[in-house]
Amino acid sequence: MTGDGPAARCPVPAAGGCLTGTVTEEQRRIARRTFLGVAAAGALVACSPNPTGGAASPETDPRANESAPPSSSATTSPPKAVAPTGSGAPATTAAPAATTAPVTTAVAAAPTAAVFVPNGPRTKQLVSLTFHANGDPTMASKLLDILAARGVRTTVFGVGSWLVENPKLVARMVAEGHEVANHTWSHQTMGRLDRGTIATEISRCADALTKLIGSPSPWFRPSGIEVPTAVILEEAGKVGYRTSVGYDVDSLDFQDPGAKAVVANVAASVKPGSIISVHFGHQNTVDAMPSLLDLLATKDLRPVTVGSLLA
Repeated sequence: MTGDGPAARCPVPAAGGCLTGTVTEEQRRIARRTFLGVAAAGALVACSPNPTGGAASPETDPRANESAPPSSSATTSPPKAVAPTGSGAPATTAAPAATTAPVTTAVAAAPTAAVFVPNGPRTKQLVSLTFHANGDPTMASKLLDILAARGVRTTVFGVGSWLVENPKLVARMVAEGHEVANHTWSHQTMGRLDRGTIATEISRCADALTKLIGSPSPWFRPSGIEVPTAVILEEAGKVGYRTSVGYDVDSLDFQDPGAKAVVANVAASVKPGSIISVHFGHQNTVDAMPSLLDLLATKDLRPVTVGSLLA
């Protein structure tokens, strides 16, 4: 072979260059095998894939020092597309589960205003004697004696401060079956008070009742006013009262007109379902009570508590 290629310049190529000088046949064969082995190894490296586009080598391939990829059991599959059954809708990718529960804000319902009730149903032969509890506790004891002797149960709307001062009378009333209810804390003229003072008058008496009898009672009656205003009813509702108890028969005993006048005032307008207003702390009320109970009996009207009348 002639020419100026590698074979011409190096008659006996070897791994480290060419063999020169006198070369035996055995040396020639060893040198050729060594040269061909090195050449084949180089060709394999040159043909290895390289993500950068050129031939890769262990020194330049960025993947050479990376750790092996995680096994299939450690990887998370992407959400699968899910089409609603039978809907014909295109597949949608399932949203990942929420990591935090949605926050909701509870909205408290506005309190319901109390309802003014001036009398009970007219269909039954029942009436209710309702006392305003204030004044001399000795007179209150005398009235309780008369009621106990007749087996009569009433509803006593107590002024909060008076109730606190007379816990033994409160205990006696409860023991003898009378209802004790809210007549404000200090017996002010409620129609002339601002909203804040009205609220305090009602709630403070309710607190006193809770301490004395274990509950604020379901019944409320404002002081110094016959028909409560809208503000009074709203504030009573906020405290928890659903009923503001009025009356349709006023005995006018607080004017001290005398026992006969008290009985006559009741007789003039009492009827089935009537709620009668009377008071502790007045001697003419004590004197009139036996005759007043006799009057109700002749009219076939049985006195009961407000709770029984409105039930």
